[in-house]
Amino acid sequence: MKKGLAHYKVGDVFDAYLMVKASSKSMASNGKPFLNLTLQDQTGDIEAKLWDCSPEDEQVYTPQTLLKVTGEVNSYRGKLQLKIKQIRPTSELDGVRISDFIETAPLSQETMVEEITKYIFEMQNPAIQRLTRHLLKKYQEPFFTYPAAVKNHHEFVSGLAYHVVSMLHLAKSIARLYPTLNTDLLYAGIILHDLGKVIELSGPVAANYTLEGKLLGHISIMVNEIGIAAKELGIEGEEVTILSHLVLSHHSKPEWGSPKAPMVREAEVLHMIDNFDAKIIMMDRVLSKTEPGEFTEKVFALENRSLYKPSFEKEWIKK
Repeated sequence: MKKGLAHYKVGDVFDAYLMVKASSKSMASNGKPFLNLTLQDQTGDIEAKLWDCSPEDEQVYTPQTLLKVTGEVNSYRGKLQLKIKQIRPTSELDGVRISDFIETAPLSQETMVEEITKYIFEMQNPAIQRLTRHLLKKYQEPFFTYPAAVKNHHEFVSGLAYHVVSMLHLAKSIARLYPTLNTDLLYAGIILHDLGKVIELSGPVAANYTLEGKLLGHISIMVNEIGIAAKELGIEGEEVTILSHLVLSHHSKPEWGSPKAPMVREAEVLHMIDNFDAKIIMMDRVLSKTEPGEFTEKVFALENRSLYKPSFEKEWIKK
């Protein structure tokens, strides 16, 4: 029995409820408009196209709209796509709820609050600890509910906090191997590096980019927030500059959106941990939809690679 989108393969017939995650208008080669839809349930999402759409359709098929969809799962340019046969808006009156289609982090918000708080308490440098605590408290509610991205990795409710918790655990293990690392800086950089996304993104569910997100981006937003916090707390000194540098450089290269390359040891480690956690999540997601002995669909964010799932994976999972 099918339990969600993640379990569907090419050729399968689909007949179930979904939620619109994203919608955008495009123009076909014949000059007729159509909608690019991303549809989701709790297990994942899939692309679909609504051909010959009307202006009314643009108003109807918006993010967080619940739909009854019938169609067939196809493959287009190496990715799964739902070929729509029938589609109609529905509502909670039909016995479905938005919460039924929202993917959330595997840890509770309470657990993540406790985990991150422990790392803040471990910080010895008072300036770094105060800045981190102040900014986390200022944006605590969205920080623990927002996704870490619109797509590609941790794009689910509470994904931002879950990404940070995973990175902190990685950082602690790495610091045991390399005791010269300043864990105050590294932990603070991890907690703050993506905090600007609570302003860059529109909300926890079906997130899109805000005006500030499009014009400034989360990196610039967060550097500004650090400066504001430092003034409010009366903190001056190198800690403020280096924390700002960690945020500025965590994407590492200009072509990846980084204003500066890492020039502090902890900044380099922050970038590597961030990249590592994001890529593993992306790989796990696409491999979870793939049978052992088969290749995944192409993943644009992984250099458009297809990954292979070893045929003996069933055996090692049992162990």
